[in-house]
Amino acid sequence: MTVDPLVYTARWKVRPYELDGNGHVNNAVYLNYAEALTIEQAELSGYGRDWTRSRGGAWLVHRSLVTHELPAVYGDELELTVRVELVRGVRGVRRTSIRRAADGAGVAEVLTEWVWVDATSGRPSLVPRELVELASAVTGATLARNPTFVRDLARRL
Repeated sequence: MTVDPLVYTARWKVRPYELDGNGHVNNAVYLNYAEALTIEQAELSGYGRDWTRSRGGAWLVHRSLVTHELPAVYGDELELTVRVELVRGVRGVRRTSIRRAADGAGVAEVLTEWVWVDATSGRPSLVPRELVELASAVTGATLARNPTFVRDLARRL
């Protein structure tokens, strides 16, 4: 199965070990969800581990911002959607929205800035042109909506 490398949706059930002392999904779990969904999308779309290794690089999370809306609890089925918002220079930005599947209520949103690094040196490196071109329309749309997106991102995250 091949999926869209720019937008991907999956559903997951909340498991008991993901809960905090209040019976809600622990804050850190939303970061796990966003990263796991991104990796799943990359693998299923053909841009996963093998592809990145063949280009001599790797993606590393630089920073993330979690915005909480409503708590999720054990047994909730969540619909998670990850969207590429920008691929430019050494960075990629993805937004993951997390909603309760039963009623569509927003649970959380995770904005994550990824940095492409050279696998040998570990230093930031330009994202492969193939990905920049693949995401050019969404990058353009993001910058058209917010011309200072990259500068604002640095302030927000």
